[in-house]
Amino acid sequence: MMTEQTNRRPKRGNFNSDTPRRHPRPGQKPAPKSRGQDHQASRGERREAMARRAPARDPLEQGAFFEMGIDARVNANIAAMGLTEPTPIQQKAIPDILKGRDLLGLAQTGTGKTAAFGLPMLTRLLAHGKKPLPGTCRALILAPTRELATQIAQNVEAYAEGTPIRAFRVVGGASINVQIQRIARGVDVLIATPGRLIDLIERGAVSFAETEYLVLDEADQMLDIGFIHALRRIAKLIPQGRQTLLFSATMPKLMEELADTYLTDPLRVQANPPGRAAEKIEQGVHFVNQGDKATLLSEYLSKHPGELAIVFGRTKYGSEKLAKLLEKWGFSVAAIHGNKSQGQRERALQSFRDAKTQVLVATDVAARGLDIPQVAHVYNYDLPNVPENYVHRIGRTARAGRDGRAVAFCAPSELGELRAIEKAMKAQIPVIGGEPPREAAPAPRRSGKPSAKAAPGANKRPARRPSRRPKSQQS
Repeated sequence: MMTEQTNRRPKRGNFNSDTPRRHPRPGQKPAPKSRGQDHQASRGERREAMARRAPARDPLEQGAFFEMGIDARVNANIAAMGLTEPTPIQQKAIPDILKGRDLLGLAQTGTGKTAAFGLPMLTRLLAHGKKPLPGTCRALILAPTRELATQIAQNVEAYAEGTPIRAFRVVGGASINVQIQRIARGVDVLIATPGRLIDLIERGAVSFAETEYLVLDEADQMLDIGFIHALRRIAKLIPQGRQTLLFSATMPKLMEELADTYLTDPLRVQANPPGRAAEKIEQGVHFVNQGDKATLLSEYLSKHPGELAIVFGRTKYGSEKLAKLLEKWGFSVAAIHGNKSQGQRERALQSFRDAKTQVLVATDVAARGLDIPQVAHVYNYDLPNVPENYVHRIGRTARAGRDGRAVAFCAPSELGELRAIEKAMKAQIPVIGGEPPREAAPAPRRSGKPSAKAAPGANKRPARRPSRRPKSQQS
């Protein structure tokens, strides 16, 4: 029986590998590539781009970091980045981390904490010489914000360039399916925010059975924004024999409890006194009414055209409103806050880094983790409710040995926040403009003993209040 031959023509766009592609007629556009060919081409382009991004440098067996025990390949990378002399926190932390000790580090932002835990961790991972199993990570770094997680991931990738170590970042606002697929292949260093990591744990996408290192960076901020339960849940899933490193700018009581619970005989190192700002930051406070802040800010920005400035607001709505107002007035502005998607935040930061945008309006999500040396000015449009955040905010300037300027706008209703900041810093911020509001005189303290000058009987207990019942009902 002869089989009936079908003369059906394939549908447009359904070409398989055996179907010849027709050449376009003169003047006709070429037919689009199939989805499979596009996917193969993009994969090839990504591999080539990765090869270009990760040149293998010759190992560098000299310098201060190599003498401390850092791997020669990592040492070559950081030398190319200009890191040749360790900072105080790095000098104190790296030797003991290489020995495998748990560590509690107290240091302000901008003191080199990422290299302090990243360089020895990568050195130990390279010494093991094994690959991560599918769905696992060998080291876990937790950060409170997406921006800080991104900054850590970029630094770790730069330190490990040209080595077998592969780092991956997981944060909210990005495709969780893509993150699941990447973790399924195994990750050496996983940098994550607690919220997204919990999502991955609940989906069974990641296992910590092979995790040997746990790093909590800016742990005090994680506690401030309510991640304590997530931290406890994550820490229970990691083997007890891990090495744990905890870095914080402040040491509240809850942080001490966290350290006592999850650190084993930790070494405590402290680089700078908590609450102190960098010496190269020129600080000042300008007293102004709340309604006049936007006009005053525009005057300051106009005095320094072409220089990068970060403006910190208190709320997401207020920051967005201020950004639109500044853009209306002709300034090149971008905004980042919690209502922005991850893509919007990354594009805004990249535009700011490339100096295509001169003003970045942000909430405290940008107070830590932004390392942009070109930032010359920081304006505290709204004073923070948490005094320690002031130091983190102004720490975005005067980086990499440069000078910087920080101006705080203080409305009469924010005088309490200003005094709390000065108390935490143990220093008074110079007044550079406006009239300080008159502070209320403190109420006189009451004493249990009657004053000598008081009139006789002034402090006696008042007579009992007469009853309001009708006289007929009073006994």
